[in-house]
Parts: sequence; C-alpha cells; structure tokens
Amino acid sequence: MDFDLPLIWAAIIAFAVLAYVVLDGFDLGVGILFPLFPEKHDRDVMMNSIAPVWDGNETWLVLGGGGLMAVFPLAYATVLPALYAPIIAMLIGLIFRGVAFEYRWRTKRAEFLWNWAFAGGSMLAAFAQGIALGALVQGIPVEDRAYAGSWWDWLTPFSIVTGIAIVVGYALLGATWLVMKTHGDLAERARAIALKCCFATVGAMGVVSLWTPFLEPVYLQRWFGWPTAIFSVIVPLLVLGCLYLLITGIRDRHDAQPFVAALGLFVLGYIGIGISFYPYMVPPSLTIWEAAAPEESLAFLLAGALVLVPIILAYTGYAYWVFRGKVDPEEGYH
Repeated sequence: MDFDLPLIWAAIIAFAVLAYVVLDGFDLGVGILFPLFPEKHDRDVMMNSIAPVWDGNETWLVLGGGGLMAVFPLAYATVLPALYAPIIAMLIGLIFRGVAFEYRWRTKRAEFLWNWAFAGGSMLAAFAQGIALGALVQGIPVEDRAYAGSWWDWLTPFSIVTGIAIVVGYALLGATWLVMKTHGDLAERARAIALKCCFATVGAMGVVSLWTPFLEPVYLQRWFGWPTAIFSVIVPLLVLGCLYLLITGIRDRHDAQPFVAALGLFVLGYIGIGISFYPYMVPPSLTIWEAAAPEESLAFLLAGALVLVPIILAYTGYAYWVFRGKVDPEEGYH
C-alpha cells in the first residue's frame, strides 16, 4: 500500500501549527490583556494561570518550524526570505515575554519594566504572527525555485488587518482562559472583556474572509465554485454556532464553555485557511508535492514523528491535567 507522504507531512505540520495557535494563543492573549488589569495582585494571578504551561505550548512552534525545514525545504527556503521581518519581530516578542516570566518575580524596582516587556512582547508576537499569516495568504511570488518578491511585500493593508485580527482573537482566548481559571473580580472583568472581544473577533474574521477570495483566482474558485462553494455556507454557520455558545456561556456564567467556543472559532478559521490553500504549500506558487523533500527523507522523518508527536501530546495533556481547575490567588507557580 502506497502512502502519500507529502500529504501526510502536510497534515502533521498543519496540526503542529494549529496546536501552537490554540495553545500559545491564550497565553499570548493573557499578555495582551495585561495593561487592562493594573493591580499587581491581578497580574500575579494572570501570570500564574499560564506559568506552568506557556513554555510547553511553544514546543509546537519548534515542531512546525523545524518540520517545515526538514520535510518541505523548498517551501522553507521561499517563505523565510519573504517573511524575515515579521518572523524576527515575533521571535523578539517571544524572547521579551519569556524573560519577563522570570525577571518580573525577581525585582520590585524594575517590575514595571518587565510588566511592559510581557505585555509588549505578547502584542508584538501576536501582531507579527498575523502579519506573516496575511502575507502568506496574499501569495508569495516564486521564480526558479526562489523568492522573487521584495523586502516589503509582507506589509500590505491586508496583512495589517490580519495582524489586528490575530491580536483581537488572542485577546479573546486570553479573556476566556481567565474566566475559566480565575475567581472573583478578575474573572468578572475578564468575562466582560471576552464579550466585547467575541464580537470583534467574529467581525475581523468576516472582514478577512470576505477579502481573501479576491486576493487570488484560486481562492475565488475554491469558495464560490461548485462543489466547494458548499464550504461558504457550512463554515459561516459553524462560526455563528460558536459565537452563540460563546455569548450564552458568558451570559450564563459558565467557566469552560466560552474558552472551548473561542477555540472553536480559531479551529474554524484555520480550516478556512486550509480550504483556501489546498493543494498549495506556498500559494499560489508551490504545491505540497513540489515543495516536499525526497520520499526517502520523508519516510525516515515520519518514523521519528510517529514516536515524538504522541510523546508531546502525552506530556502536554498531563501538564494541563495536573494544573487543571481554578488558580489559587494565594499560591503560585513562582
């Protein structure tokens, strides 16, 4: 039985990126919301709610990026030059917030600096991820197996809108996470923020979704040509369903339902991107099969992935299980 190894690896990379977005998205969202909670006690609880899991969440970013380089080297070699600036900005943001996790607890005099490093790093990383996403969706020109665009091709009105959309969406994930993990006034304020962010997120998704089909002819055909036009009905209906669950979960004071519904919005948005992209790895220039490494390399690396990915899933699930439930305001990870 022959296996389509490039397609299998495309699914693995897609899963790793999705896992990173939904897992690291909420802890970036907590950082984005940091300026809205000026009290030190609230900020301590917010950081403690994500401190046990934030670094493990970024494992999926390493897996997605490293896997892309190993199994789709041509895609890696064309995407990186096109997105150097936003990717470097993202890494700088992640470094600042990572250092802030440790240094904020070690100083009193400079604590405000690390508060801003945590919040600013979170905002920068989220915005840069959205910019990179927008630049990839709008298309990367490739000629003779190399990037053929200019340094500033990533900066367009569309990529700026997607950057803002990701920041707002991560803020929604962060707010619903705080609803699920905290008590009292902090949870109530997070609930109010989540209600505002859910409408802003769905509105941003609508703008990006209506804009995307007109960026490339293949997108327009995919969303409005038969039979794939059926996705243009199914996906928006599912988005409205998640929005309903979000609103009712917040209104009825459920703890977990808003967070799960917010994750659903991100999963549906990711599925929408996948529908637009397939079969391209670098739209509209390179397909999955054109960008893939030799079959022998894919098979060798797949053997390792079949061991590594379940291990990552197991310890990630175990970490969330150990630290399940509400955060005790009087205790913390630090």
